Amino acid sequence: MPHLFLTSVDNDMTTPNTPSSTDTPVIKDETIKDETLDYADIQQIIADDFAIMDKQVFGSLNSKVQLVMNVSQHVINAGGKRMRPLITLLCSRLCKDEQSKDAMHLAAITEMLHTATLVHDDVIDESGMRRGRPTANATWDNPTAVLVGDYLIARAFNLLVGFQSLPLLQLFSDGTCDIAEGEVLQLQHQHNPEATETDYMNIIDGKTSRLFMMATAGVAILQDKPEFMQPFSDFGQHFGNAFQIIDDVLDYSGDSEVMGKNLGDDLAEGKPTLPTIVALRLLKQINSADYDKLRIAVQTGKVEDAASLIKLVQDSGALEYCRNRALEETRLAQQALAQLPDNEYRKGLWQLTQLASSRLA
Repeated sequence: MPHLFLTSVDNDMTTPNTPSSTDTPVIKDETIKDETLDYADIQQIIADDFAIMDKQVFGSLNSKVQLVMNVSQHVINAGGKRMRPLITLLCSRLCKDEQSKDAMHLAAITEMLHTATLVHDDVIDESGMRRGRPTANATWDNPTAVLVGDYLIARAFNLLVGFQSLPLLQLFSDGTCDIAEGEVLQLQHQHNPEATETDYMNIIDGKTSRLFMMATAGVAILQDKPEFMQPFSDFGQHFGNAFQIIDDVLDYSGDSEVMGKNLGDDLAEGKPTLPTIVALRLLKQINSADYDKLRIAVQTGKVEDAASLIKLVQDSGALEYCRNRALEETRLAQQALAQLPDNEYRKGLWQLTQLASSRLA
């Protein structure tokens, strides 16, 4: 059976991206050009489907072990926007404008997998808080959190079997392997000032974009729409890329209270994010003395003077480059949408791309 995934984009560039040539136009939707975008409004497009799906996320937990149930409910109750299941439900309605129990089931499974990755991330990052609540590892301990994360992944696949679809199982099993590999790649390049932009794109292709692609491509399989497989996959890939790049830009320029973490946390943890990689590259090109200052901070994680390091990255031109890369990925996601039927559900997906990009303002 052919592999269902795209290869990651190679992006070792030294100049900011410019739009690539294409025969497919970006969607021009003047009716929403000046709207104030709001996530709740997009969610409202499929409000009934979303409410049922949200209950299914909880209802799908059926462990015989009470501790598993307690920890699972704790992490799922932490909330979040449920963006991946929202995308699944919008894609399903785009294919066929009727309520689909299978689509809601798949959306709940996607959220379960996402929750498992967050539980594991919190252990790796030694995080004590997420979304303003104590993490599972802080509330219980690391072994408990890891094992419950494992349970959520296992339960997701247990539920996937119910579809009796080998292509869907292949999509999700391949994708889950890619997610794990992306996380390992990130660990491999932790505190590595020689990490490249290609390394970064390979990391986020696995740890972030792959689940978005599973959330979209899975619908094409579920709804028997092979003609939508490529545009759905492309949308998930590029939207996920843009989403992660924007997150990483905000680590140097966002509001710490809104983000729920301090600016520069990624630098302190030695994560190979695009702003740091590009800043190092640009500083090295001009033989700046600040190159060694940033390189040592990445290698050691010692960021006592975090404010000056953040300003160093901001002044290097790296954030502008990264904003352009995020906007290019957004444009590619919109190009993919332009190949799909024009309806309110495509409009909702388009608005999601705009809402994500608006975080850069």
